[in-house]
Amino acid sequence: MLNNKNIVIGIAGSGGDGVISAGEILVNAASSEGLFVFMLKSFGAQIRGGESSVRVRMSDLPVQSQGDRIDIMVVLSWSNFNRFKNELLLEEKVIIISDADDPMSDKDVPLSEEQRQYWYKIPFNKLSEEQTGGRQSKNIVMLGAISELFSLPKQALRKSIEKIFRNKPPEVTESNIKAMEAGTAYVQEHVEKTDPLAFEYESREARLVMQGNEAIAMGAIYAGLDFYAGYPITPSTEIMEWISRYLPQRDGISMQMEDELASINAILGASFAGKKAMTATSGPGISLMNEGIGLASMAELPVVIVNVQRGGPSTGLPTKTEQADLMQAIWGSHGDSPRVVIAPCDVEDCFDSTVLAFYISEKYQMPVIILSDQFIGHRKESINPKAIRGGKTGFRKIYHRDIPTDAELQDYHRFRNTENGVSPMSYPGIKGGEYLGSGIEHDEKGNPRSDAGNHARMTEKRWRKMDYIKKEFRFERFYGPRESKLGIIAWGSTKGAVKEAVNKANAMGIPVSALIPQLIYPFLIEPFKEFIQNKNRVIIPELSYAGQFRRYLRGFVRFAQYGVRVIPLRKTGVAPFAVEEILEKIIEEWKDMEARR
Repeated sequence: MLNNKNIVIGIAGSGGDGVISAGEILVNAASSEGLFVFMLKSFGAQIRGGESSVRVRMSDLPVQSQGDRIDIMVVLSWSNFNRFKNELLLEEKVIIISDADDPMSDKDVPLSEEQRQYWYKIPFNKLSEEQTGGRQSKNIVMLGAISELFSLPKQALRKSIEKIFRNKPPEVTESNIKAMEAGTAYVQEHVEKTDPLAFEYESREARLVMQGNEAIAMGAIYAGLDFYAGYPITPSTEIMEWISRYLPQRDGISMQMEDELASINAILGASFAGKKAMTATSGPGISLMNEGIGLASMAELPVVIVNVQRGGPSTGLPTKTEQADLMQAIWGSHGDSPRVVIAPCDVEDCFDSTVLAFYISEKYQMPVIILSDQFIGHRKESINPKAIRGGKTGFRKIYHRDIPTDAELQDYHRFRNTENGVSPMSYPGIKGGEYLGSGIEHDEKGNPRSDAGNHARMTEKRWRKMDYIKKEFRFERFYGPRESKLGIIAWGSTKGAVKEAVNKANAMGIPVSALIPQLIYPFLIEPFKEFIQNKNRVIIPELSYAGQFRRYLRGFVRFAQYGVRVIPLRKTGVAPFAVEEILEKIIEEWKDMEARR
């Protein structure tokens, strides 16, 4: 359904068509006008070339999700669009813009009769060749054309193009501006507009646009990161790229290692040396790091590990999303290995969650896993610049590691059995603070010891920290009326679709509320007790075919004890939840509840 104040634009083409660059230019232009934007990009799994698509949602009002269906579909290659047709769902009244010279015949194009009503064919390749001597600017021609067709901010687009080519010779920028103007002129002279869409918006103060992976990297540096070691793996690589660019400017060190084993061991060494340390990877890399995570638990070394989840086991779907590493993050270790798991649920939250991860890791001397996913990591959102300008509010706490006092160094017990399980931590160079930080079980001084009594005491000491973490933190989000009988419990990147669906349902007169926990482990039972105590049914949506989150919750929350019926809503990854999927389930369950009253 076309809405002049909220539009979703899809662009699809081959790897050389500049699809992603066009999306970036569009997002930067819209955010510079103060618009709310949400950009989701998708690639094939090829190392070089292949198909790519981008979805850009622009709105005069705040947005929580990527938008369910495409209002304007720009097709630079129909054969490549076909590879995304299950991800790029089109409105029945969709507006199509395609290359006039595309080799696919009209009858083979996958559109219904109704979707062919508004279809503009523009010679992107030809216009690009006329202006630049090649087809490399067809994406810029396209931006000029759609800016004219739908009243998009032309001046902002021009400035965005100038910005993206600012490091190129002036003639490159000039030729691309001419390409944009050629697209605009072609529409003015040759296209008769028949669709009813003209984007309406009010210019405001510019908003900041960030990618989830960038926000994690920025949060780490803000928290005082000293040392980063990692190995590039999709979809987490941007974290390493961003940190490698900016951490040296803060006198920090970033190293690209030969693999994930080297990465985890490098940050353990840095932490032992007294530095705040982090690595980032995806599911397959976490599998290789699990022994090192166990060493961090045993040696009580603070480290932060980011897992940007991808789809499927093994190599799986490197460029697609899923929420199926939950059990691995919580339980994926040998022995009883305490760790904390935090799940950011949007781009701005990636910053907060990372700072919180460092705070907990440093204070409680243990590994903390940030469980993100490709949907958050690769998407871009507009956020309020003031949200991350260093205001120490919420969880933006900086924790500086305590070192032993002179009295404690007189007879130093690195692993002294304290009330909260946290012991004074030394590092090399502190006289009297020498200790053995190995992975073998040890006594309070760090000396190897394998008797049952000592192992029980030290295990209990390490796990006692979890009780204090649960006392110190409450980290969840709540939406909707608390007294509603229908609820939703979700986690991570599903939050956006859930929040928007809850708001729509409430506006329709359907009372439903949602709980989104973000401190996933250790498990905080109180928020769940408070949430379900008056519920009849709870929907649990997740991108996990095995229903990992639902299984995890049932280990702690006795839903049946409260008379609550659990409604699973699970699916495999690749396509994130659409708002309409959540909303349809809300309506279905609410109608059934009403019929049974």
